[in-house]
Amino acid sequence: MSIFTPTNQKRLTNVAVVRMKKAGKRFEIACYPNKVMTWRNKVEKDIDEVLQTSTVFVNVSKGQVAKSDDLKRAFGTEDQAEICLQILAKGELQVSEKERSSQLETMFRDIATIVTEKCVNPETNRPYTVTLVEKAMKDVHFSVKQTRSTKQQALEVIKQLKESGVIAIERAQMRVRVTISGKDIKKLKEKLKAMASKMEQEDFSDSLELVMLIDPGCYREMDDLVRSETKGRGHVELLNLKEIQEGDEAL
Repeated sequence: MSIFTPTNQKRLTNVAVVRMKKAGKRFEIACYPNKVMTWRNKVEKDIDEVLQTSTVFVNVSKGQVAKSDDLKRAFGTEDQAEICLQILAKGELQVSEKERSSQLETMFRDIATIVTEKCVNPETNRPYTVTLVEKAMKDVHFSVKQTRSTKQQALEVIKQLKESGVIAIERAQMRVRVTISGKDIKKLKEKLKAMASKMEQEDFSDSLELVMLIDPGCYREMDDLVRSETKGRGHVELLNLKEIQEGDEAL
C-alpha cells in the first residue's frame, strides 16, 4: 500500500494500518509492517520505529487527516502523539485474512512455548511438549487476542488449563535459600515456612538458613518480607529458576 499525505506531502510506502472506531468515527494510524505486534509484546520500545508518522487519519490510504474537533470529542485531547499510542494499544491491525491467520498461528505457538517453559506436570515434575500444550489449548477453546501480549495470554492459559483439568499442570517451582539471624528468626521462621511448597533444608548455627521450593508468584512477596522485616540484614537467594526433571512428557 502507498499513500500520499497532504499534511506533509510525504509518500508513505508499505504501510501497516491500525484502526479504531470511537465516538462514531473511524481513526487510523500508519505503522511500519511487523512492528505493531513487537510493540504490543514489548519487544520494540522505540515508538519512532513503529509509527511512520504521528498524524492521526480517518483514512490512511486516501491521506485523509482526522479533524481536531473529532479527536477532542473521541479522545478528550488533541495531542496526536498520545492518541497514536492509544490506537496502537487498542486498535485493530488491518491485515489480509492470510496474514491474520499466519499471525494468530505464530502467537498461538509462542503462547504454548511460554506455558511449556513456565510449567510442569506435577505428577512427574517434567515439562510438557509444546505440541501437547497446543492440543490442550485447543481442547479448552482458547482464542488468541492480538491486542494482548503473549506473556499475558500464557498466564491466562495456565489458569484455564488448571481450572479445566484437561491436563495436570502447575507452575514450575523456584528453589531459594533464605538467610536470617538474631531476633528475625523467631519473627519470620514460621511465615517463611508457610510460603514454601516444600522445605528441603534447615540449618541453624549463628544464623538460620532455609532452602525451599516456592511458587514463582511468591518470590517477590518473600523477598519484600525479608528485606522489610530484617531491615536489610536477611536475604533471599534464587538458586534455581525452575525445579524440573530432565526430559519432556511424552504424548
